Amino acid sequence: MTQTDYPTPRQEFINGARDTIPLILGAIPFGIIYGAIAINGGISPLATIGMSLFVFAGSAQFIAAGLIAQGVAPLLIVLTTFIVNLRHMLYAASLAPYMRDLSQRWLAPLGFWLTDETFAVVVRRYADKDDSPHKQWYHLGSSLAMYTNWQISTIVGMVAGSQLEGLADIGLDFALVVTFIGIVVPMLVTRPMLVCALVSAITALLTNHLENKAGLMIAAFAGILAGIVMETLLGAKDQPEAKTVEVAQ
Repeated sequence: MTQTDYPTPRQEFINGARDTIPLILGAIPFGIIYGAIAINGGISPLATIGMSLFVFAGSAQFIAAGLIAQGVAPLLIVLTTFIVNLRHMLYAASLAPYMRDLSQRWLAPLGFWLTDETFAVVVRRYADKDDSPHKQWYHLGSSLAMYTNWQISTIVGMVAGSQLEGLADIGLDFALVVTFIGIVVPMLVTRPMLVCALVSAITALLTNHLENKAGLMIAAFAGILAGIVMETLLGAKDQPEAKTVEVAQ
């Protein structure tokens, strides 16, 4: 493939936004519920939309809104949301090899806009075998699509939450669960990946009672460790066969 055969930055941007649409549909109810919870919890409209604009972290915003409504100390709120968002370190580590040549002008905004949904979409694009020099534009398209959707959903939730009590209790958040299932399942293509997912799921259930969502990070690291161990065992199992073939040659 020649340089002229690669998608242009504009095409990459559009493709990134388009490929994120199915995940956006699952995130819309999540954003609406956040807006409703924040308003009904006594957070001002300006602070509610400010969190979406400058924090842009769905689960962290949910937790922060609930803790603020309960009058929890600010330091504990910061600590809790920090722990919840530690998973982004794992995302960043996965994307780092593909983004090491990008300037800070790219890295700073793409890092801020990184979400679960965008990660799931862009990691596959970065891993594509073609050497397109414009993949960061695909990343940007996905990021801005998610960011714009989150702002609109927050505003809708603020308006609806102030008019309809109990909006957060009707189960709209189940759409996000389905979305995450759709993100994870297509990636389970090898035995190490399957083991990683199973161990993470079991650990998450067993540690769900821990405070500050600590079980989330424990489950993540347990899954990673299990996946590494499985991959190592499979590699060790295949190694003697490789040596035998080499000797025979």
